[in-house]
Amino acid sequence: MSQDAQLIFADHVGRFYARRYGFPPMAGRLLGYLFVCDPPQQTIDELGEALLASRSAITGAVNLLEGHRMARRTRVAGERADRVDLDPESRQPQNFDSALHKAHAALFREGLALLADAPPERRAPLAEMVALAEFLSGRLPALLDEWHAYRDELRASGRLP
Repeated sequence: MSQDAQLIFADHVGRFYARRYGFPPMAGRLLGYLFVCDPPQQTIDELGEALLASRSAITGAVNLLEGHRMARRTRVAGERADRVDLDPESRQPQNFDSALHKAHAALFREGLALLADAPPERRAPLAEMVALAEFLSGRLPALLDEWHAYRDELRASGRLP
């Protein structure tokens, strides 16, 4: 794959993550590049050179991606530079933790209690958020189990490495 093709893909991922998740464009670009770069582990300097970005921009993007468990730094014995690659946890479904949605429901119920005397139309947005969070917290464990079974089936058939 050409370097230009890699950068175009990285730019597409950067724009998507900026629009959808509010990531700084460099963090999304870095994520996209980490999916396609060769070798899959790169130093900060190598990433900066490939993405035409400063060391500080790459370091900031790595920090953000590490915080989201999407990238990780490792260091090979005897080397002075960290290497950055995709965190294996990033391939696990995100936001499938039902406890997160239970916490959301509790938080929204707190807000709903503040509006106890408010008209129904004023309470409606929070009431709907409570219902959604409760729905997700109940459904996601089964959906995660379904995903794992499907992934295992794809692996067994050779359609997924």
